[in-house]
Amino acid sequence: MKIGLFTDTYYPQINGVATSVLMLKNNLELRGHQVYVFTTTDPKADSEEINVYRVPSIPFISARRVGMFYNPRLSRIIKKIGLDVIHTHTEFSLGIFGRAMARELNIPFLHTYHTIYEDYTHYIGKLGILDPIAKMAVRKISINFCNSADKVVVPTNKVEELLLSYNVKQDISVIPTGIELNKFYKSNFGFDDVQNLRENLGIREKDKVLLFIGRLAKEKNIEEILIAMKYYLEDKEDVKFLLIGDGPEKDILEEKAKELGINKKTIFAGEKPWNDIGIYYQLGDIFISASQSETQGLTYIEALASGVPVVAKADRCLDGVLKDNVNGYAFHNQDDFIKALDSILNTNSKKESLSIEAVKSTEKFSAENFASKVEELYKNMIYIENKYQRISV
Repeated sequence: MKIGLFTDTYYPQINGVATSVLMLKNNLELRGHQVYVFTTTDPKADSEEINVYRVPSIPFISARRVGMFYNPRLSRIIKKIGLDVIHTHTEFSLGIFGRAMARELNIPFLHTYHTIYEDYTHYIGKLGILDPIAKMAVRKISINFCNSADKVVVPTNKVEELLLSYNVKQDISVIPTGIELNKFYKSNFGFDDVQNLRENLGIREKDKVLLFIGRLAKEKNIEEILIAMKYYLEDKEDVKFLLIGDGPEKDILEEKAKELGINKKTIFAGEKPWNDIGIYYQLGDIFISASQSETQGLTYIEALASGVPVVAKADRCLDGVLKDNVNGYAFHNQDDFIKALDSILNTNSKKESLSIEAVKSTEKFSAENFASKVEELYKNMIYIENKYQRISV
């Protein structure tokens, strides 16, 4: 098959959608398909990337970019390629372009709904009393785009239920996004390399590390973690909170850590290259998060694949990912959070058993399994489209 993936964000950008599209492209190609990505320009993009076409774009909110809604030059290229199916990963510029091309070419068009936009309206200035209107607007955009597709894909039941509550009428398939699990396995990383990295970050050999990897943004709810840390780290000299990532809240969070008196035990290490991120998971004894904005939470799965137990705020996106007392714990409040941390850090046997089960629990999230399920969806859609066209003739 010749497959077109349309997305506003793509590697080298680091976020869940960019990672999902990259994994899908790589693994569909391994299955023998020709995969073309249509995305926005990025100053860090590799000029040698294969079958990736970029449209002129400008920076947008939350480190994203927005491109042209229709590009005549690229339209001619797409028609020459002869795509069999179009799969969009955004409701905005490149998604609109992908939908237009699917209609022009009369080929199947499916859409993955990745982002709960209601959790991101705070980026549109200081809305105040207008925020409910903004949330209603993004709901409307989501409804209209999803209903215009031939098929909608979501990563979790949480997102399916959200779209149904929006009154999305289109058929929905739940397919969890896959990751390349082997990139995170502990066996890939030498002991000396991990120890050197710890030293470079100011982490002592005896220190235990509470780890967060992700964007430092309001929707990640990191401030709640910092407030809990004030109480948790108070009498613990050998525990550090390590944050890997960058984002609009970094300066605010650093100031908050100082205000809470935990800045000497909190390490803001900044954003790291995607190809190197695996070794940073090896620094963690526990991966922690209080985010409620995830559609799936790929970092949770990456942490588990690394053998790092997860302690995360209870959320529907954790269904099928986090199993209490098996590979980590879900918490509802600060007391739950602190009890979970103590349960793991104070008992080596507990940490070891959670770590073993963490790795086992990620097998179903392999990139190969993900690509196989999406491939099957493409084939069914193409078969139905061809059958419909024969009947019409």
